[in-house]
Amino acid sequence: MKLRNIAIIAHVDHGKTTLVDKLLQQSGTFRENQRVEERAMDSNDLEKERGITILAKATSVVWKDTRVNIVDTPGHADFGGEVERILSMVDGVIVLVDAAEGPMPQTKFVVGKALKIGLRPIVAINKVDRPDARINEVVNEVFDLFAALDATDEQLDFPILYGSGRSGWMNTAPDGDQSQGLAPLFDLVLEHVPQARVDDGPFRMLGTLLEANPFLGRIITGRIASGTVKPNQSIKVLDRTGKVVETGRVSKILAFRGLERAPIDVGEAGDIVSIAGLLKGTVADTFCDPAVAEPIQAQPIDPPTVTMSFIVNDSPLAGTEGDKVTSRMIRDRLFKEAEGNVTLKIEEAADKDSFYVSGRGELQLSILIETMRREGFEIAVSRPRVVLEKGENGEVLEPVEEVVIDVDEEYSGVVVQKMSERKADMIEMRPSGGNRLRLVFHAPTRGLIGYQGELMTDTRGTAIMNRLFKAYEPYKGEIAGRRNGVLISNDKGEAVAYAMWNLEDRGPMMIEPGAKVYQGMIVGEHNRENDLEVNVLKGKKLTNIRTTSKDEAVRLTPPIRMTLEKSLAWIQDDELMEVTPKSIRLRKAVLDPNDRKRAERAKDSLSA
Repeated sequence: MKLRNIAIIAHVDHGKTTLVDKLLQQSGTFRENQRVEERAMDSNDLEKERGITILAKATSVVWKDTRVNIVDTPGHADFGGEVERILSMVDGVIVLVDAAEGPMPQTKFVVGKALKIGLRPIVAINKVDRPDARINEVVNEVFDLFAALDATDEQLDFPILYGSGRSGWMNTAPDGDQSQGLAPLFDLVLEHVPQARVDDGPFRMLGTLLEANPFLGRIITGRIASGTVKPNQSIKVLDRTGKVVETGRVSKILAFRGLERAPIDVGEAGDIVSIAGLLKGTVADTFCDPAVAEPIQAQPIDPPTVTMSFIVNDSPLAGTEGDKVTSRMIRDRLFKEAEGNVTLKIEEAADKDSFYVSGRGELQLSILIETMRREGFEIAVSRPRVVLEKGENGEVLEPVEEVVIDVDEEYSGVVVQKMSERKADMIEMRPSGGNRLRLVFHAPTRGLIGYQGELMTDTRGTAIMNRLFKAYEPYKGEIAGRRNGVLISNDKGEAVAYAMWNLEDRGPMMIEPGAKVYQGMIVGEHNRENDLEVNVLKGKKLTNIRTTSKDEAVRLTPPIRMTLEKSLAWIQDDELMEVTPKSIRLRKAVLDPNDRKRAERAKDSLSA
């Protein structure tokens, strides 16, 4: 059977997962009466909740005697490591662009990688039925983007389709015949994307995706570059340098058939398959015949830019809500994650009770924390810090990102002001239709930590921010952090409504009455710059004397809801976030007030 391998590239929310749903339906992959969930490719719980693709996944459809392997790529730069690996498996890409928003930073990031390795794009303008669609301008923007990314003349001569993924049609004209459905897209893929490329020689495959299966063990997915592979065949694994990692036998070969993976008797060159049976082989390793000596060159991965400490939870409430609390369990889980995610870097601290986890951005790390807490882990996490580097002349370099903010004109002033406070340089400001402006900045990563929530508040939830790692540039100097101090509990127990009511003039609370607190735990935000120890356990003194005045009912202001991402951005360097399956608590790193004062004095004397 003839083969085509394609990846679908799009920015967050431009509709690629919905388009894959329609491709599967119209190619006859599902039975007529089969019940299929919406956004079937977003199989992970977190993906369904947040409406974003986090993990790259493959599927396949058959169209006119040709098998088309389709890879759904993440649309967020924090998960860019998934994208970089995936592109080595495909021979063509469909660039899906929103007819109103146009090409966004993530589209630029992935398209740049695709053009660099010589893939020929097909451009699909999606959501042409939007009332604010600006189709011609978007097509021109896509061409300008390709030209700016040094596309070849052949790549610039790209075919264009227009349509609506949700309605399930694509055509060569925006007002074309919708009755054909997605047939024009399928036909264009067969015509424009080359037959899956195949090299001569024995079996070789570059590992691209890794997952664990309770029945089959480690499963590695990749595209077979040359030769064939059969169950029970002896193979070896080479790392990037050509050193043998292990030798073993293939226990099972699985191929993508619709949304399912079916066992096959032989994996042929050009096809995307999953193999099981090996114990150590991982992503970027070459799985090959014992006679092969040279590994396949893997695409280089961009470096991590943000690091956090994952620490064993040592609070007085440790172990009361989660069942995975020891450093050994946390260590095993983190190293297992790093095996399958090449953009994560894990280092063990000298005390063995904490780990430095480095990744692409705080979203990637917060997704890892959320996944771990759902698995029953309890951990304490530090504030994200950027990964600094040394330049050639010994100067300090920090990661700088390109930030694109789409905002209503009336809120543009406050956005520009806040970004300049965070040491960002404005590169461009232009109208983007519908009384909205598109602002482009180059901003240091550390200035952007925690800005998403503030931006939403400043613009009444109307702004859209997209970020993309640009380069390491000279350090931009100090950036002002949180200005307010915190309210710290001075004892252990359960918070009392009466005590909280009396403390309301000190600042907003972050806990509810009845919440378990302990010494050193942050219970609210102070109105002033200093930290303040408070007693939230003090009940009302009751006497046996009756009075004519009735007791006032205690009416509390609703507490500030601290989500995972908001907490990560809010805490300071001397504070930690305690994460358990049931709660998110904020605390001081040093719980005892006397020890905390000693640590502050020692720090002041060092800085002096």
